[in-house]
Amino acid sequence: MCKIRAIKRTFTLFLLICLTSIVLTGCWDRTEINDLALILAAGMDKGKKNNIELSVLIFIPHPQQSGQGSEMSGGKSSGQSFVRSAEGETVADAMARLQEALTRKVFWGQNEVLLIGDKLAKKGISEQIDFWMRHSEPRIRADVFVSKGNAKTVLKTMPELEKDASKQLRKIVKTHIGVKVTVKDLLQMLSSESNAAVLPWVENLSPSQMDSKKAIPTINGAAIFKDGKMVGRLSDKETRGILWPRNEIKSGVFTISFKDETGYISLNLLRSHNELIPSIRNGKWSMHIKTNAELEVIQNTTKFNLFDPNVIKKAEQKVEYEIDQRERFVFTEVQRKLKADIFGFADEFEKNYPQIWKQKRDQWNEIFPEVAVSFETKVNIQRTGLADGKPKRGAER
Repeated sequence: MCKIRAIKRTFTLFLLICLTSIVLTGCWDRTEINDLALILAAGMDKGKKNNIELSVLIFIPHPQQSGQGSEMSGGKSSGQSFVRSAEGETVADAMARLQEALTRKVFWGQNEVLLIGDKLAKKGISEQIDFWMRHSEPRIRADVFVSKGNAKTVLKTMPELEKDASKQLRKIVKTHIGVKVTVKDLLQMLSSESNAAVLPWVENLSPSQMDSKKAIPTINGAAIFKDGKMVGRLSDKETRGILWPRNEIKSGVFTISFKDETGYISLNLLRSHNELIPSIRNGKWSMHIKTNAELEVIQNTTKFNLFDPNVIKKAEQKVEYEIDQRERFVFTEVQRKLKADIFGFADEFEKNYPQIWKQKRDQWNEIFPEVAVSFETKVNIQRTGLADGKPKRGAER
């Protein structure tokens, strides 16, 4: 009887081992990193045959050893990365042709930047962005930019402080000085009621513009889109003006001066909040923009005593005027000239006046340029630092 039980236990244990081995698949289908072409950034340009040229910045896990050739077919090797391009009728077609030219499998998990050449942007990007949203591999959190000239040219630049153009652009856009837009954000803007979008504008600074031997990509303004096509661009100063109504301003320094006083006061933005208040009365459409900002004094070269409430009030009014003027200036450019609703006015009117919006939706392109815009700006200086305008000689710091 004991032998029978022992045999049963042994058989049961053997059966469990066999069943367990079935689900232990091991690493038979693993993909080594040396078998992958890691995409760090991608660029789309208008091709020579009026098609799509897809360029990718590919990371090399193991850099080439000295003595090996520095040239690679379709692109140049630059330390840790190189650029390869392919043309196709669509982005998907170009991607397939690109894969055919590579010995390693393309991996999009590390792609953080998508660059669009200005020629393609003017032609239209809706169909191309559709690919980036439908395909399961490219990241929808990648930052999107529009480049002056070909996107491929920007990808080939080698910044001095960062290892490649992708890292350079990512670091700049994280400062929140300009607009920051991901693939997901862009699709949402293009599919919104306003059907308008804004993207960071990238330019290559030539060596003659700085103390450098290489061209370096930098963000200098923004590109404006309407109905999926680029209709114009804004300067760096104008771009900062659109950040306030879009509630995207995160940092900034204001330097103000007064007519009756020499010197300047510089203030750093701590936080801000903007609110869009739509109104439709007697058939007239209007938008009231409320801005609240909190700042701190970071430098004072005047003789004003910043502990004086009257001085602080005067400084706050001056900053309020500066913010108000920036917003008015950019609205004149975007609303009157470009006629592109990049501020989300359409969404606010739809939310607050759904019945009227249903009737007037098709007329929005004619209504938007005529919307009356008013501003209400409130600035509060939280910290002032030293009481006197200039530190006294011998004063303790």
